[in-house]
Amino acid sequence: MCDLGWKSVGVLELTALPSIGEERWVPWVREADVLLADGGDAAYLCHWMRQSRLAGLLPSLSETVWVGVSAGSMVMTPRIGDDFVHWRPPGGDDRTLGVVDFSIFPHLGHELMPENTMAEADRWAAGIAGPAYAIDDQTAIKVADGTVEVVSEGHWKLIPS
Repeated sequence: MCDLGWKSVGVLELTALPSIGEERWVPWVREADVLLADGGDAAYLCHWMRQSRLAGLLPSLSETVWVGVSAGSMVMTPRIGDDFVHWRPPGGDDRTLGVVDFSIFPHLGHELMPENTMAEADRWAAGIAGPAYAIDDQTAIKVADGTVEVVSEGHWKLIPS
């Protein structure tokens, strides 16, 4: 993602932010056009977004674009489902930031993740209170001003609540 011709790219280490004064890093975030969050563990990412206070800053960044890849997208949803909780914060569950009102089942049909089938997505979604999208790696979900648009050259499905 960093090879896409960006003018500049900076890195914020969420686990370090609580030890750095907000006067140092908040201006960088406010000046950014795009915040890119790559994949990994959505529960861990959510925990550190809250701990670092980045999550609380998000509502004030109305002109900033969030680009999430895998867990970087899932963290914006209300829940990820227990299937995707690999690390659990103290007293935590599968709830994430709830910036959008749908959940995401990622990597649908991925050759290295044979368990990520549409049948499994349907089973997972039955345990999520709300709508969910099952998406492959050729699919993106764009949300602007509350309007959801699926951009895809692959396979996806909206699973209603």
